[in-house]
Amino acid sequence: MEQREIMQRGVGILTEALEMRRRLREDPDADVTGNGAVAKLLEEMLPQIQVPADASAREVAVIVTEKLGPAIVQIASALTFAFVQLAEIHDEGRTDVSSADVLRSISLHYETDAER
Repeated sequence: MEQREIMQRGVGILTEALEMRRRLREDPDADVTGNGAVAKLLEEMLPQIQVPADASAREVAVIVTEKLGPAIVQIASALTFAFVQLAEIHDEGRTDVSSADVLRSISLHYETDAER
């Protein structure tokens, strides 16, 4: 999966969480079940891991780290980037831009990059 798609999906997850939080603020009893976007992303990105039956705990840890590490780094990088963008807008005290606006801008940026 390309970094562009990971970023867009990460932004989608954050946007969904933002909307769920908004609905809960309006109605604390609201049913705000997510669409499983996080689970889908993990399912698609994380590789299948085969561990030898006789592997030691240390060997299992090494195998899991080697196989899962790159995907976890990509996902964490995308979410961290979005968080930093949101934090910078917040820290600047800007009231002309909402969190949803920032997330939309990030998504559009990565969509536009794909078209180039």
